[in-house]
Amino acid sequence: MDVTQTLNEVMTMGGALGAALVDMTSGMALGTIGGGGIDLDIAAAGNTEVVKAKLRTMEDLGIQGQIEDILITLSTQYHLIRPLGSDSTVFLYVVLNKAQANLAMARRTLAKIEAGLQL
Repeated sequence: MDVTQTLNEVMTMGGALGAALVDMTSGMALGTIGGGGIDLDIAAAGNTEVVKAKLRTMEDLGIQGQIEDILITLSTQYHLIRPLGSDSTVFLYVVLNKAQANLAMARRTLAKIEAGLQL
C-alpha cells in the first residue's frame, strides 16, 4: 500500500477527522488527508517533538523496546501517533472525533494499516 492508499484507508476508521504520514527527521508531513480544522503540517512538526521527547526519556531511563503508539486524549478528540515498525523515523498521526471513535478498534486498525504500508 502506498502513502495515498494508506491515508485513504485511515480515513475509513470511525470518527477519523484527519491523518498524516510524518518524517521525524525533518518534522514534515509526507502526506496528509482531511484535518477537521487542524493544520496537519503544524501538527506533524509538533508531534515529531512529542515522539523525540519520549524516545529521549526512554533512553535516559534505560527502557528497551520500541514505541507502539502514543495516545493523546483531548476533551473532544483522540490523537494517535504510531511509528512505523519498518522505519522508525516515520510515523502515522491520526485525529479522531472522541464521540464517534472506538479507541480500541482505531488502535487495532491503525496497527494493521501500518503493517501494510510500503515506503
